[in-house]
Amino acid sequence: MNPVAFRDLLRSVLLSVLVLAFAAPARADTPWKLVAAYPHDPAAFTEGLFYLDGVLYESTGLEGQSEIRKVALKTGEILQRRVIDPPYFGEGIVNWGERIVSLTWRHRLGFVWKLSDFTPLSDFRYEGEGWGLTQDGHSLIMSDGSAQLRFLDPDTLAEQRRITVTWNGRAVDRLNELEWVRGEIWANIWYDTHIARIDLATGAVIDWIDVAPLLKQAGVSDSEAVANGIAYDAKTDRVFVTGKNWPKLFEIKVGK
Repeated sequence: MNPVAFRDLLRSVLLSVLVLAFAAPARADTPWKLVAAYPHDPAAFTEGLFYLDGVLYESTGLEGQSEIRKVALKTGEILQRRVIDPPYFGEGIVNWGERIVSLTWRHRLGFVWKLSDFTPLSDFRYEGEGWGLTQDGHSLIMSDGSAQLRFLDPDTLAEQRRITVTWNGRAVDRLNELEWVRGEIWANIWYDTHIARIDLATGAVIDWIDVAPLLKQAGVSDSEAVANGIAYDAKTDRVFVTGKNWPKLFEIKVGK
C-alpha cells in the first residue's frame, strides 16, 4: 500500500473510531472469559474460519499464500490443504451441505469446493469485494468491507437482499470475518479488537465483545495482525477466535 493510500485509510479508521466513541450511548461490552488456548499457524493470514464435525476449516489470504485448510483444533496440525493459485487473494469461507464456498478479495470471483477433499466444483461472480462468509441455515451471508451484509441463495449463489449494520443509528463499516452464533451474526471489524453482535432482522448491533486482551496474549505486534476469525461449535456451545498471523487460537465463553 502506498503512503498516500495508507494515510487515507488511517484517517478513515480513526474517524470511524471517533464516531463510535462520541456518538454511541454508554455501554458495557459483553463479558467473556478465556477457556483454553490452542496452537495456530503464525504464517496463516486468517480470512475465514468455521468449525464442523470436530475440526476447524480455515482460509488464508495474501496473493501466493492463499489456501483452504482443514485443521486439528488441539494441535493446530494442517490435516488437508488446497492452494488457491495467484493472482487470487483468499477471503471468507463457509460450508453448505457437502460443499465449501469461498470468496476472493478484489477479483469478484468465488469458488465452490467439495467439502470432503477440497476438489474444485465451480465458480461464481459477485459485484464489489469479497470479505467474510457465514450461513444461518437458510442463506449464505457475506460481507464486503462496508456496513452492508449480503444474503445469497446457497444453491444459485445469487444475491437475495442486503441489510445495513448500525450502532446507535450510524453505519458500522469494515465488517470482516463473520460467524452465525446463537441466532446472531458476529462480525470482526477490520483494525478493531471488537466483535459486533448483530441482530439478523434489523442489522442493529446488539452489543460488542472486546478481544483486545487476546491480541496481547497472542504476543503479536505487527499492525496487520488484526483479530480476524470466529468459529462456533453449536453442539457444545463453544466459541473460538483468532487473528491474522496469530500463533494461538482461543476458546472463550461469552456471557456471565
